[in-house]
Amino acid sequence: MSATTIKKIGVLTGGGDCPGLNAVIRAVVKTAIIQYGWKVIGIEDGFEGLLREGKTRPLLYDYVKGILARGGTILGSSNRGNPFEYKFKEGGKIVSEDRSSILIENLKALEIDALVVIGGDGTLSIAKELSAIGVKLVGVPKTIDNDLAATDVTFGFDTAINTATEAIDKIRTTGESHHRVMIVEVMGRYTGWIALQAGIASGADIILIPELPFKIDRVCDTIHERVRSGRNATIIVVAEGARPEGGDVIVRMVVADSHDPIRLGGIGEVLAREIAEKSSLETRVTVLGHIQRGGIPSAFDRILATRFGVAAVDELAAGRFGRMVCLRSTHIESVALEEAVKHIKKVPPDGEIVKAAQSIGVSFGQ
Repeated sequence: MSATTIKKIGVLTGGGDCPGLNAVIRAVVKTAIIQYGWKVIGIEDGFEGLLREGKTRPLLYDYVKGILARGGTILGSSNRGNPFEYKFKEGGKIVSEDRSSILIENLKALEIDALVVIGGDGTLSIAKELSAIGVKLVGVPKTIDNDLAATDVTFGFDTAINTATEAIDKIRTTGESHHRVMIVEVMGRYTGWIALQAGIASGADIILIPELPFKIDRVCDTIHERVRSGRNATIIVVAEGARPEGGDVIVRMVVADSHDPIRLGGIGEVLAREIAEKSSLETRVTVLGHIQRGGIPSAFDRILATRFGVAAVDELAAGRFGRMVCLRSTHIESVALEEAVKHIKKVPPDGEIVKAAQSIGVSFGQ
């Protein structure tokens, strides 16, 4: 299929929302219309929109006015709706079935020739499976966690670390006023990119990330050393996936009907209890949570998302299906979806960023 045979494309956003999604949608719609004369169909709530009636709508040029700076996604998003393992309740139990054939039939009924799929590793893993059975599509990497290995950075990450940094800056002032240990738990799933970069940017004293399992005694030693030297407030930034040496991650909940059922969270409270038991210092916990996903995207994220959206449409026009656009150095390129979702990108424990933090006195609880 070439640009001359494509007449209509669909675009969807899957997984958790993040700043910059609307910038991608806007770029997809404008590029498809201006450069190729295609029609664009917006698919609501991720793949769910291709499995249920009434969940699609035309996206005209004027419909994407004013959405560049808007957070979230105008199409809605969902962690559910995996067409290969579609989960639903039956007889009081959650069961699953393969509904991928229904999705393909609905694409044909809608006369959609190709898809732009915007999502993280879960959504793009589904996209890879759909590509394998003949669906023409291109993926766009999206996650605030920055954990997709095939791209140098994902849009949404810059906004998330800016949001976290601003929050930690404010938490620091109250911690210093009351001479407290302030623990800030941030997102990131199984990687520590948000905690590491927001921690460095905000001048955190201790940063705890999944890639460097911590020793609670070393964390407490660092706090006591600071107190002895006259620094009576300590800022600890901890990733939700951080864990003690020899221990496990803290699972907040399990969402059985989700493609990604494990929800991490709670390490901040566990850490606070252990610090309280080993010291007489007041400890407070702030879980930033979904504030990191929301709000106006940064200029960097708006530009990267726009470049990704344009590149995704160009890939479709060139007939390069089953790929994901990505940032490599300063250039937008593309990689096979198989490579894109092969493994997650973790913080190198002995990498330059970690070493830079250690050089300025940041403790990782080692």
